[in-house]
Amino acid sequence: MEFEFSEQQIEFKNLIHAFAKARIAPFAPLWDETEQFPLETVLELGEMGAFGIIFPESYGGLNLDFTTLCIAIEELARFDSSIAITLSAAVGLGATPIYLFGTDEQKQKYLPDMCAGRSLGAFGLTEPDAGSDASALKTSATFDPSSNTWSLNGSKAFITNSGTSITTVTTVAARVKDGFSAFLVPRGTPGLTVGQAYRKMGWHASDTHPLYLDDVKIGPEGVLGEMGHGLSHFLSVLDNGRIAIAALAVGLAQGCLDEATSYAKSRIAFGGPIGRNQAIAFALSDMAANVEAARLLTYKAAWKKDNGQNYTQAAAIAKLMATQYAVDATRTATQIFGGMGFIEGTTVVRHYRDAKILEIGEGSSEIQRIVIARSLGLPVP
Repeated sequence: MEFEFSEQQIEFKNLIHAFAKARIAPFAPLWDETEQFPLETVLELGEMGAFGIIFPESYGGLNLDFTTLCIAIEELARFDSSIAITLSAAVGLGATPIYLFGTDEQKQKYLPDMCAGRSLGAFGLTEPDAGSDASALKTSATFDPSSNTWSLNGSKAFITNSGTSITTVTTVAARVKDGFSAFLVPRGTPGLTVGQAYRKMGWHASDTHPLYLDDVKIGPEGVLGEMGHGLSHFLSVLDNGRIAIAALAVGLAQGCLDEATSYAKSRIAFGGPIGRNQAIAFALSDMAANVEAARLLTYKAAWKKDNGQNYTQAAAIAKLMATQYAVDATRTATQIFGGMGFIEGTTVVRHYRDAKILEIGEGSSEIQRIVIARSLGLPVP
């Protein structure tokens, strides 16, 4: 087994780390406070090729592996989860469905700008009454043979990258006569309304809106993938997303470890740095062990995907454990910081608020346990 990144992966890791430290870390507190989507920084990240990491050069991508994408997400999340989820969602949920299931025309229309980071795509699956139970979708698509168009009606909730100035298209899951199908709904399509941005506990610099579809007309060119197979397409994409969220969780937990370790060395109490106290030293030791365990689980899942192996169970395990460790890391870091850990503007406070959603999005921890149980052959419904 190989536990080292390739030279190319290390080079990309260093590139993203340097960018995040210089162009994200100094400004992340302000973005968080003002709930500002950092468009300029996202565009700079696009110029570096981050949004095209896993896609072929024919679409302007870098033609690298999924592991490299996870490396980029981890490095960004060490400093700011909002930027990390913007990249993760844009690649995994925005562009990947088009790449995997789109026609040549659909790929040529959308992927070049997405790979360059000039445009973002969104993924419209979740609804107010359909989250973990994706089969409960109520958004409908009705075909009108006289006009050869589909009419979409319904609403979507918690959609990342759905309202930015560079969002160009949303892939929408809708119920059809024979199951579920996916439709590409371009920005500005009559009947599509982007609702007011959510006020969230965390991810303040990430763009998240509800969407409303009122008799949205989509022609045959807007059908994504095989008719009636939209739900299976979407669920297959979520396996990739779970690994990406695990990578984000690893980065956030590593950021907490970095901050708390530095603080434990510099904070003086009872005549010396608090890190000399066994309680603090052991807490940081446990955090370091958990971060390393989460990292190994995450990159094992990414390795299985890159090598064509079945990775559904590995993705669920990585997502379950990495997100749990991330939430634990924020609590421990906050405790080590003491009173300063309760003051807004402190990095660990932002990490604390950003972490909880990781146990919910891309399939909650409970859903991951169901996936794992099924992989063990248990008769879980």
